[in-house]
Amino acid sequence: MIGIMPDALVVFTGETEIAWVRKWLRAGFRHCFVLVRRGGRWISFDPLAHRIDLDIPNVPEGFDMGGWLRTQGFTVVSAQVDRTPAPPALFAPFSCVEAVKRVLGLRAPYIVTPWRLYRHLTARPRSPES
Repeated sequence: MIGIMPDALVVFTGETEIAWVRKWLRAGFRHCFVLVRRGGRWISFDPLAHRIDLDIPNVPEGFDMGGWLRTQGFTVVSAQVDRTPAPPALFAPFSCVEAVKRVLGLRAPYIVTPWRLYRHLTARPRSPES
């Protein structure tokens, strides 16, 4: 995919400071955040337990953000932001997963953990015959 830049990168990590999350969520998939590309720049949106961290990394246009994040030990999935008009999203508790889904425009109430979000984003599209 050289030359094709994704709209967004969804980033997964096993790091968390919340004890019950370490116990109940899958290793490597205990937190997620998203970077969205706008005008050649990346905007990082990281919904933490106590605040939302917003950042615009100072990297040159065309920088391989996904590749760099992978070298830092993160699992990274390219995604597209769905900008089609839709009714309001259903009420759901605030979590990193719910926040990332809202940024992506993903309406999938059954996706509530980072692992399920990862599986959804990496699932191969089904053909009409299957």
